Amino acid sequence: MSIASIHPTANTVSENGTMDSAQPRQDQPRRRTITPTQKLAYLQGYEHAIQSGQGRGYLRTNGLYSSQIVEWRRLRDAGILDGNHPASTTGTGAKNGSKLTKEQAEIARLKKQLAASEQKLATTQTALDIMGKAHALLEQISKSADSK
Repeated sequence: MSIASIHPTANTVSENGTMDSAQPRQDQPRRRTITPTQKLAYLQGYEHAIQSGQGRGYLRTNGLYSSQIVEWRRLRDAGILDGNHPASTTGTGAKNGSKLTKEQAEIARLKKQLAASEQKLATTQTALDIMGKAHALLEQISKSADSK
């Protein structure tokens, strides 16, 4: 009696010592592949869910891991997910779009730093506008108090 007769999906060892799988296993789940477009959609959905405090639930519902989100953000920031990176046109750089080259990682880091600096500048400009308006209001109050 062979192992294959007991368990029909079991792998058997051939005479030369290699594993022989007669048929693919039907009971094993297949690894899903996620396209760059789907990754961008998942990122957008996750970022929306975070704003409403439902980030973890979104990950659970979609069967995703936070490490995937981190990697996909890195790829998006480097321009890899939307196809605007040198590796896709020249054939050099990242393999299968999964790893960043040193240059792409640096570009992503600098883009993130630029975005943070632009946000800080916008906050500073808003604060200066408010201070200017407050100063003008105080001058107006001072002039009206002096004229009485």
